[in-house]
Parts: sequence; structure tokens; C-alpha cells
Amino acid sequence: MAVEDGEGYHERPSMTTSETEVLVIGGGIAGTSAAYHLAALGHRVTLLERGEIASGASGVNMGGIDSLGLGDKPDLQAHLTAGSLDIFKTVQLDHGEDIELRQSGALQAIHTEEQLAFERERVAALRARGHQVQLLTTREARSLEPELSPALLGAMYSPLRSQADPARATRAFAALAERRGARILTQHEVTALTPRARGWLAVMPQGSIVARSLVLAAGAWCGPVGILLGLDIPIVPVRGQMWATTPTAPCLFQTISSAESAHAWYREPGDDPPFLTIRKGARVTRHLYGRQRRNGEIIFGGDRELAAWNTTPDPRGIEANRAHAAEVLPCLAGLPIARTWAGLMPFPLDGKPLIGRIPRRDDLWIVGGLASSGFGRGPMAGKLLAEYIHSGRPAPVLAEADPARCVVERMAR
Repeated sequence: MAVEDGEGYHERPSMTTSETEVLVIGGGIAGTSAAYHLAALGHRVTLLERGEIASGASGVNMGGIDSLGLGDKPDLQAHLTAGSLDIFKTVQLDHGEDIELRQSGALQAIHTEEQLAFERERVAALRARGHQVQLLTTREARSLEPELSPALLGAMYSPLRSQADPARATRAFAALAERRGARILTQHEVTALTPRARGWLAVMPQGSIVARSLVLAAGAWCGPVGILLGLDIPIVPVRGQMWATTPTAPCLFQTISSAESAHAWYREPGDDPPFLTIRKGARVTRHLYGRQRRNGEIIFGGDRELAAWNTTPDPRGIEANRAHAAEVLPCLAGLPIARTWAGLMPFPLDGKPLIGRIPRRDDLWIVGGLASSGFGRGPMAGKLLAEYIHSGRPAPVLAEADPARCVVERMAR
């Protein structure tokens, strides 16, 4: 039986036990991309999502796609971002899925002389590696984004950076996977995972599924799913929060960020995990990203802290972020906040993604730990994992994301 959910049809059958070749757990951007690319390669795929597609962080983020281009000697970050942008283009331009993709470019605002010196060195290093970035004067930046504050000292411009609607894009991957023959099962929460002589048994309230291979793509919930497998997967939930104005006339054209956090994390990234704005209850920096959506809303966010499983926005973080945004774009000071929201991002404790085979377990795979930029990196992460499963050989660049470095057997409690 198929049930209309407002975005398309997703199968929600009553079932006892069924079989599949590859079972993907998680209906976010990485999981739906993995399912689509596996199905496109000819595999029988089933995807399980405990809620709805894009109901986690993949559906509530800013929608930024942070590509600087592959460059001359691309590392994993370059592969994930440039590759994901190409995939997003394919989804919209070749497959006809309206995901509100726009290669808008991006401006990272510079507030202080210290940040200016940092960004000058950073841009020089990126350009030396073949990446597409420029350091602009305030006047040059304001010619691209007229609402930028004249008090800024300049901006880093990234012409390839893009934006799309995150919920639409994630659902588009699920729809494309279905067209290739994958089953997408929503409202199916996995309660047990058991190894078999050849494959895995996943148990849900609706029944069970036997799979030859199992892919963990559960985002911030990879840790709890790992517990079902007797594994410690060092991915923790970090609360990110955002706010939006009411729809207004077009006034922002790029995606917008600030050099404040980039500079602060360059000096002291922190650990377990790195790149937070609040540590032990104290603010260490401010982080900013935002854009104007097609519907006219201006959305901004960036505050992030370990907050267990709490998805209630913290008004103090929202106000700090709003003040930061108004320093970059003074026009925002007069626009009231219409709504706020929060989501849980999957932060790896060492700051590096996990993409590949989990050691000492047959046919157990993971694509996770994509942190705050999961939307802009997830499509290529899912594709790289699908190609690894299909060929049995990892792309060399995945050495940076090998789960063997950190996934271990769970000690008896």
C-alpha cells in the first residue's frame, strides 16, 4: 500500500519479513543519496526512516552548498563539496526536480584588521591550490550585495557557492531512488539489528527485513544505532538553531557568512568535538550563515553547542546570532523575527567524516559525521559510499574518512 504524504508516495506496508540487498537506515541527504546511487548502479535497495524524509537536520538547515571547486590537488572536503554541487545540478537541471538550486555565490564578511590579515593569507593559500575565491574590498563586495555594512573591511567572495531548499532536495533524492526501484519506508523505526550468517536482520514494529549489506546513515542518531550493533560510533548531536523574518522583497543575493568564527576556530578549534560556538556554557565565538529564500524569508543561523537531544531554540543564542547578522547587514535590525527552530547535527568527535566499511563487521557501512555542512556534502558522500559498495574498492580520497580510525567495539556496561 502507498500513502500520499504531500510530497509524493512512500510505501508504508504491513509486513512480516522481507528481503533486500542493501538496507539504508536514515532518510536524510546522505542516506537518500546513497539509496539513489546504489539503485542507479543496479542494486536492490530499501531505505528505512523512523520519521519522514528530511525530518531531521537535512530538512531544517540553511541550504548552503559550500563549493570552492576541486582545485589542483583535491582533498576530501573539495571532493565532497564540488561533487555535491555537480550532483545537485544534475538533480535539478537533468532530472527536472525543482530544489530551488541557485549558484548565488557567497560573501564572508570581514570585521577586523586581524580577520583581514587572516583572510588575506587564507585566500592566497586557496588560490595557490586552484580554488575559486577572491578577496574583495568593501566597495567591491557592496557592488554584489548592496545591503552589506559599509563599516566592514572587506569580504571573501566564493563564486561557486550555491543554495537550495534542503527539504525539497532531500525528498528529490528519495523520489529519484524510488524511480530507480528503491523502496522508501517512512515511519519505520529500527528497534534491533542482528548479524546473520550472511547479512543482517533489522527489526521494526511493522516486522523485519533481511539485508545482505547494511548502511548506517542516521545522522546525529548514528551513536544510538551503533549501540544496537554493539559499537561505539563517536558522533554526537550538536544543536544548531536558526531564525527567519517574514517574507520580504528581494534584498539578499548571495549566501552570507562572517570571518569571525573561521578566524577563531583557526586559532583554537576545540575538541570532542571541534567547531562549537558555546563550550561548557560559555560562548567562545559567533558563527553566521544565511540567505534569502525563494519565498522571501530571510533566514540566518550558526549558533551550535552540545545540548544532548534538545531541539528547543535558546533565545540567547538566537539574539547573539541576530546581532551578528545585523552587523553584516544593517537592514536586518529593523526586521522582526517571525519564527525560530533548531535541529541536531551529527558532529564527529575528531571533526572528520565517517564514510566507508566499519571494521570487523561483514558488509556494515556508514556515511555520517558530516557535521554542520552535511547538506552541502551529503550527496557526494552518498555517491562515494555507493560506488565503494558496488566496486568493493574505496576511492583513494576516502582514506581521510575511514571509520576504522575511531569506530570500536562497545565495552560492556
